[in-house]
Amino acid sequence: MNPDINGLWPALLLPVAPDGTLDTPRALAHARVMLAAGCDGVTLFGTTGEGPAFSLAERKGLLESLLGSGILASQILVTTTALALGEAIELGRHAARLGVHRQMFMPPFYFNQPREAGIIESVSQLVRGIGDDQLKLLLYHFPAMSTFGFSHEAIAELVRRHPGQVMGVKDSGGSLAHALELAKAFPALSILTGSEQHVAEVMRAGGSGSVNGLTNVAPRLMARVISNPHQVSPADSQLILSLLALLSVRPNMPFVAVYKLMLATKNGDAMWLNMRAPLSALDPSEAQAVRDGYAALGAQLETI
Repeated sequence: MNPDINGLWPALLLPVAPDGTLDTPRALAHARVMLAAGCDGVTLFGTTGEGPAFSLAERKGLLESLLGSGILASQILVTTTALALGEAIELGRHAARLGVHRQMFMPPFYFNQPREAGIIESVSQLVRGIGDDQLKLLLYHFPAMSTFGFSHEAIAELVRRHPGQVMGVKDSGGSLAHALELAKAFPALSILTGSEQHVAEVMRAGGSGSVNGLTNVAPRLMARVISNPHQVSPADSQLILSLLALLSVRPNMPFVAVYKLMLATKNGDAMWLNMRAPLSALDPSEAQAVRDGYAALGAQLETI
């Protein structure tokens, strides 16, 4: 595995108050739970963490609070995705000044299907603008969200332009074949999949680990997979699939709301049901279907 970033880095769910303001104490407590359960670090402000909905001040403030609470800079992967490239650069510079060199960036998502040359240049401007020789940048491949997917040619060009700084890809495309192709084509890079059911197979093919949402609810389960991808038990494989099935027990449910409801149920803390607008909580019928499916897992939940 690439030494720059490997292992399990949950895409951290972020708690908010009923009015949508960030609940920093709960966020810090949740991050500590993830690390204590065997995660290698935490990922801030990705899509699972509702990242683009938070302001620059909120994002800077939570990062500073995490570090102030004793979490190490080396245990944080910070997502700098922002509407304006200048704001992404500002977030990257801020993190780098604090010693957080592991960063992740998704191309701007407000222009549908931009040309590859423009995306390559935007990443290059980001790297140059941050100006951090120790930067370790993950390219965030999530075409369903950004309408753009990093091709092998784009990845290779960015690595050529910024060797030692562009160091990997977080693949949230959902295709096992694509993730395996990345691992094969770029053995010197960190390839982390966002698809929980594919983690073991991608790692066996040379992948470095995972940044995913399910770990918020099942950190011990996902840590077992990461620690020994060659010998995942059938029970653990099935449990991952059963938990992921709750994301679609009703059609068109927002996955962040489902994960938050599962975490609220696990912790007995209804504050996790709150969402940051424009996202919203599940309706009562959806919520009950998820709760019923979660409860049906019974004693298996003690292992997650």
